[in-house]
Amino acid sequence: MTKITEKSTQKRLHLPYLDGLRGLASLYVVLVHIEPAIGEQLPLHWFLLVRTMKYGAFSVISFIVLSGYVLMLPVARSEDGKLPGSLINYIKRRSRRILPPYYVNLFICLLIGAGIFIVEKFTAFQWNEVAGLGSFSPKFSLIDVLSHLLLVHNFSEHTYITINSPMWTIATEWQMYFLFPLLLLPIWRRFGLLMLVIIAFAIGLTPLYLLNGFLEQASPWLLGIFCLGMAAADIGFSQKPKLAAMRNFLPWGRLAIIFTCIAFITEWRPLGLHIWINQSFAGLAFACLFIFITKSIIDGKQPSLILRILEHPWAIALGTFSYSLYLTHGIVLVFVRYFLFYLPISPDMFAAASYLLGIVFSLIISYWFYLFFERPFMSSFLKKRKVKDAVASSQL
Repeated sequence: MTKITEKSTQKRLHLPYLDGLRGLASLYVVLVHIEPAIGEQLPLHWFLLVRTMKYGAFSVISFIVLSGYVLMLPVARSEDGKLPGSLINYIKRRSRRILPPYYVNLFICLLIGAGIFIVEKFTAFQWNEVAGLGSFSPKFSLIDVLSHLLLVHNFSEHTYITINSPMWTIATEWQMYFLFPLLLLPIWRRFGLLMLVIIAFAIGLTPLYLLNGFLEQASPWLLGIFCLGMAAADIGFSQKPKLAAMRNFLPWGRLAIIFTCIAFITEWRPLGLHIWINQSFAGLAFACLFIFITKSIIDGKQPSLILRILEHPWAIALGTFSYSLYLTHGIVLVFVRYFLFYLPISPDMFAAASYLLGIVFSLIISYWFYLFFERPFMSSFLKKRKVKDAVASSQL
C-alpha cells in the first residue's frame, strides 16, 4: 500500500509494457489485413496460418481498453479524482496527439485515389479490385470524404470501411475522448465504478436491442469496454478500501486467462452469439491483465513471461510508432499485393511474399511516417521514448 501511495504522488507514470502491448497488437493487425490468396485455394499450411489471423478484433479491443486505462491513470492517482489541467487543455492534448497524423494519412489516401482516377480517365488502366483487395480502396464518394474529415464515418454502414477501413477505430477513439470527461467521469464520481461500467454497457447496447441494431456498425458497446480500462486503472491505484481489497486479493492473472478462454469460446460462430459478448470478455481479460502486471511491477515481483515479452525492447520500439503503423499499413499492403498479383509466381510464393514484403514495407514506411508526421506533434515526455533507444537497450 505504501508503495502505491508513493507512486501516486509522482507527476507522470510510464509503464513500458503498455507500449509493448500496443506495438505487438498493431503488428498483429497488419498480419490480419494481409490478403495472401490470389483466387485459388491456399496451400494447407498457409490456410492454417490465416485461420490464426482471424482475431483482429481482439487487437482493437486491446486498444480500447488501453485507451480507457491510460486516460484514467492520472485521474485514479489524483487526490481529487479530476483530470489534471482544464478540459480545454485536455482536448488540445488529445487533438494534437491523434489528429495531425490522421489527417495527413487521410490526405495521402485522397491523393492516391485522385491519382488513380486521373490515370483511369486518360489511359487504358483500370484499377483491379481483385488485385487491390485489402484495407485501402481508391474508390470513394464525397460523402465518404466528408464523414472521414469530421471523424463520424463509423456512424454509417456505407462509410465506416471506405477509403482506409482500419480508420473507423480512430473515429471511435476520438469520440471516446469527449465522452470520457463529459459523461463517464461524472457518472464515475456520482455513482461509483460498478455503476459506471453497467451504465456504459447499457448505453452501448440500447441501440442494438431497443433500436433494431441502430449504429451497430459503430460497435457502441465499445463504450462499456472502454470503461473496463477505466476500471482497471481505478482498481490498480485507488486508495478506497474496497477497491484496494479487490486489488490485493483477487487472482487477476488467473482471471485474465479465464476471460481469454471464454472470449475465444464465445467467438465460435456456431454458437450464434453476438460479437459484443466475446469482445466484452476480451475486454475483461485485458483489464485483468493490466491490473495483474501493474501490481506485479509495483510490488517488485519477478517479471512474468508475459511481462518479459511486452517489455522486450523490440516490442517497446514497435509501440513507439504503432499509431503510424496502424494508420498506414492498409495502403502499403494493398500496393504490395497489387505488385505481386501480376508476377508469374505460384500461390505458395505469393502468400510468402505477401507476408514478408507486407510486413517489411509496412514497418519501414510507417516509421518514416512517424518521424515526419507523428513525432513532431508529441509531448516532450513522449518524444523521449525514441525507437533507437529502445532497440539499443536490447544490445546491452
